[in-house]
Amino acid sequence: MERELTDIKFGALCWNQYTDWPSLLQAGVRADTLGYDTLWTWDHLYPIIGDSHGPIFEGWLTITGWAMATRRVRIGLMVGANTFREPTLTAKMATTLDHLSGGRAILGIGAAWFEEEHLDFGLPFGSGFPERLRWLGEALPIMRGMLDGTEPTASGPRYRARHVRNLPPPVQAHLPILIGGGGEKVTLKLVAKYADMNNVGGGIENVRRKEAILLEHCAAVGRDPAGIERTTGIGTVFIRDDRAEAERLFRAAFERNRIAEPWKNQPVGTPEDVAAMLAPYLELGYRHFIAGFPATYDEESMTRLITEVKPLLKRMG
Repeated sequence: MERELTDIKFGALCWNQYTDWPSLLQAGVRADTLGYDTLWTWDHLYPIIGDSHGPIFEGWLTITGWAMATRRVRIGLMVGANTFREPTLTAKMATTLDHLSGGRAILGIGAAWFEEEHLDFGLPFGSGFPERLRWLGEALPIMRGMLDGTEPTASGPRYRARHVRNLPPPVQAHLPILIGGGGEKVTLKLVAKYADMNNVGGGIENVRRKEAILLEHCAAVGRDPAGIERTTGIGTVFIRDDRAEAERLFRAAFERNRIAEPWKNQPVGTPEDVAAMLAPYLELGYRHFIAGFPATYDEESMTRLITEVKPLLKRMG
């Protein structure tokens, strides 16, 4: 079965660091009003870009606030840190979010990576990334079972559960799990086994490589890859008719976040520039673009990505 190529989706990943709550709340409402398909923020306890000694809002409470203030956009974490919570609790939280949002929740999850916040907050970090991936591999069937109402049991070595009930069940008949990350041996295999959605980034060549490996894992576990919605992070978006002005705004946003060196190869420029940067993903079959918006959540860029770039991509696709 070939993937459906008729629709193009955009998600807004609004940074929850170096901001204030009214601005972050309004960014989520704006994304909903403009017609973004998905709305995301990070699950971190310290800022992850720039100086970590700065303000950040907790992720689950942020998306809960958004859920109560929006009407149609689907909401999740990009992505939840599996190490922060027991998988049983995470599934319960996602289910509650699904009810608060009227069936718009996505359970985003990943193995976690930021050591500083784990050490400072006293959270388990494990011996290294391989162990955290093993933990994620244990957690996923527990979460999937709870979301599906199968009352899963698990006996370790990291997580335990005993015929755990999840009542009420989610509003959605199948609340989707998104797994973030492109680890070729383990993470993408977990995507093939458990994910309804995935997220990879790093540019078109990196995404192309990860896609080929994901297809191999799907074949190995007998999974139809068409059942996995591909998403990709495209970086921070700043759109103006004047390229120099877009670049100035981009650099100013990074300075506000105490980032010494702005990222390279970002979707910054005219609507045509941004569309041209994203067009190669369409050829690969990726149709769900997650755009980053740091505070102050530039309204013009958020608007023009939907009203101008999206139509350009539809004509290309």
